[in-house]
Amino acid sequence: MILIADSGSSKTDWRVIHSDRKISQHRGIGFNPYYQTSEEMAIQMQSDFLVNLESEIEEIFFYGAGCSSPDRKNEVSSALKTVFPKAKIIIDHDLAAAARSTCGHQSGIACILGTGSNSCDYDGVQIVDSRPAPGYIFGDEGGGGYVGRKLLKDFINDEMPKEIKKELIDNFHLTNTVIQEHVYQKPFPNRYMASFCRFISEHKSNPYCYMLYYNSFQDFFKQHVMKYKDYREKPVNFVGSIAYYNSDILRKAAADVQINVNLIIESPIAGLTLYHQEAL
Repeated sequence: MILIADSGSSKTDWRVIHSDRKISQHRGIGFNPYYQTSEEMAIQMQSDFLVNLESEIEEIFFYGAGCSSPDRKNEVSSALKTVFPKAKIIIDHDLAAAARSTCGHQSGIACILGTGSNSCDYDGVQIVDSRPAPGYIFGDEGGGGYVGRKLLKDFINDEMPKEIKKELIDNFHLTNTVIQEHVYQKPFPNRYMASFCRFISEHKSNPYCYMLYYNSFQDFFKQHVMKYKDYREKPVNFVGSIAYYNSDILRKAAADVQINVNLIIESPIAGLTLYHQEAL
């Protein structure tokens, strides 16, 4: 049995390829070795559906946010080893998942717009270039945390339409103090900020909310896609909930800077499952 995981900061998609080639799936909590220890990740994994599969899993392919350096990969590997001591474990970056699931064996630019954001230039076999991804404080342009942060900053500074502010107060009981407590004192501030994206998407007929996304996507294109060689000649593919549920705004923002957006999918897990099935 093979276990495949695509993990972001907010959620993880798991697929199991059983010995009879049937597939089972599960969506659970996200993991990120930048913000969690291997012990914390292992505890979360053990409390999830995986607890019943420890002895059966022979090989694990884990694609995760924050898994770009050997140290971070070791953190995730250690957590998985605690739960699956007999399994062979292979850790790769979530960019590899995005590239394999959207580009396949063709060249292109693969992008992630979920809670955070990232991108790479892919030649059909491997990643040949990528942009820095310094996290939600210094980067994550276009990601959910980035968009949500803009909203919350405007709330604090009273720089949003009154009707939007009233709805935020009514629906979320927001105050400046509540925002600051979540961002500066509680864990996973990136998840908290990204949690407001559903509200923004539901109100994107309002020009203010529309422009929150549009401007954030433009920031992403400038900091990521437009830094790659021949970016206008290459198909640009996206994975992630922010890209998927706001694809209309994303395509408009791309067209305005002559970027050719090709595929936009919510999760790369289906493409990854196919990729690893073909290798069996």
